[in-house]
Parts: sequence; structure tokens; C-alpha cells
Amino acid sequence: MNILGIDIGYSNLKLAYGEKGATPKTLLRPAGAAPADRFSSRFDGKAQDDFLHVQVNGEPFIAGVAPDRAEMWSRSLHADYPSSASYQALFHAGLLLSEVDHVDMLVTGLPVSQYLDEKRRHAIAEQMKGSHQVTPKRSVSVDAVKVIPQPVGGFLDFIAGGDANIEGARVLVIDPGFFSVDWVVIADSDLHRQSSGTSLEASSVVLEEASRLIAKDYGSNVSTEKLENAIRGGKAEVLVLGKRVDLGPYIEQASRKVAPVVVESIQKSLRKESESVDRVLLVGGGATFFKEALGAAFAQLTVVTTKDPVFSNARGFWLMGASL
Repeated sequence: MNILGIDIGYSNLKLAYGEKGATPKTLLRPAGAAPADRFSSRFDGKAQDDFLHVQVNGEPFIAGVAPDRAEMWSRSLHADYPSSASYQALFHAGLLLSEVDHVDMLVTGLPVSQYLDEKRRHAIAEQMKGSHQVTPKRSVSVDAVKVIPQPVGGFLDFIAGGDANIEGARVLVIDPGFFSVDWVVIADSDLHRQSSGTSLEASSVVLEEASRLIAKDYGSNVSTEKLENAIRGGKAEVLVLGKRVDLGPYIEQASRKVAPVVVESIQKSLRKESESVDRVLLVGGGATFFKEALGAAFAQLTVVTTKDPVFSNARGFWLMGASL
């Protein structure tokens, strides 16, 4: 039984895939995708070796690259992202990278606010189910699709890590992504919808603030994509007007400004709970931006993260698929 957990984010495409009973493989690619004619060629005439070539409705696309690689093409930063051609291209890229022609069970997630819209959930499932012509000579079929709230994937990944103190606990799961920060409260396998929510003060806002702060000190703006690429590549510096600038202090300063806004929204939603939460779990690629503020807000609790939190949701999606 081939299972694919696919997390199509606004910044990264994350996959967990493999046969039921085995350890899933994981893979991460940038979430840039645009028509093939929006990409320039190399000056030496050689092929771009990091391009994934797919097609959407018969049109050639390139996917899985940094969003700023495409010319005259704007990345989607809105709630209708799943209906965009870029999202479809990334979905096809995920199917291509899964290394199979047939997926028995595919599990994906939506931000909490979007998941609560039943029509949107159904539309995503129908969009991903069936046979997909991902390249002119390659098609991949998907038998079944399940859509869950994104943070639930991180929760399942956390459980799989063997935490012995989770039974009977109320767990607040927080998933900072590029477009949104999502959170859910889970107790005894029940999702408490009234205490779950979404904030748009997410990683993209942290990077925008860091860009503004760098421009103030060094006289030139740095695009959020440039900062995003540096963080994804593990680079500590960015080049600004010929000078290398240490990125860390600006990310920390930006996080201290943005993160408390999110924490306030989370704490407000928790007022609807009859009991306080017992554990705080932080997952997702933007976890480091928000950990300090969450640690201060929930000082009596330990804020924990999973191993490689950027893959938490995708691994949890795969685990959900393996359990069905």
C-alpha cells in the first residue's frame, strides 16, 4: 500500500512517502512554481539542474524552486492558494517525487480556518483524487484522499516519537507556517474546534519586519524571498549593497515584535476551554520564530518541538494514511 503525506505550503513543499509498514522517506523542496516560459536560461547554456518539469492542464510548468526564480509571476499569498495553478504544479511535483505511479492513500492538510469550511475540504479531496498527467509521459493515480487540519499532522508525528506523558493530556499544537499560524487543542483524540484558530501574523510577516529593519540600518531593502532562501539554505548572512549582514539579530528582533500578537490570539481562544492545557507542542518550519514568545506566555509549561519540525506535518499525514 503506497502512502503519500503531502504538505503543500506557501514556502516549502514537504513530502513523506513510502509503503505501509516501512519508514517513510521525507523530502523538501521550495514552493516556487510557475509556467516554464517565466524562467530564464543559464548564461552558459546548460540546463537548470534543480528544475522539476511538470504540466498543469497541458501547460509546461517548473516547480520546486525558490519563488523568486520566476519572472513576471507573483507567488500566491491568499486563502485561495489551493485553487491556483502554482499549487496544482506543486501537487504534480509531489506526485512525481513520490516515485510511484499509483498512490493508494494520500493525506494532506489545510490551515484550521480553511479546514472548517466543508466545501473547501471536499474540493481539495476531489481535486487530488483520480488520475493525474504530471508530465507528457508520466501519469500518477490517487485512489483515496483524506484532508485534516495541518497541526494535527504535527500532533501525530509527536505521538509517534513515543512521548509517555501524552495520555489524558490537553495538548495545544501550534504550527507556524509562512502564510498563517494555526493552532488546535486536542484532548483524548478530540479536536476542540472552539479553541482552534488561525492568525495571518505568520513567518512571512516576521521576514517582512526583518527586511524593514535591515533597510533602516543599511539603506536598502532586502526581499523576503532573499531572506527566506538564506534561512532555507542555513545561511547566517545576506548580502546588502555589497556588505554581508548577520541575519540572526534582525530575525530575533522581528520575532519579538510579531510573535506576541499571535500569542495573544492563541490565549484569547483558550478562554473557551473549561480546563487549562497541559502541554504545548510547536511544529512547522517557522517554529523557531515563535518559540521564545510562547515559552514566556506558557511559562508554567514546557514548550516542546518534534525532531525536524519542518517535516512534522508531512510525517503525521503519512502516519494517518498508514492507520486507515
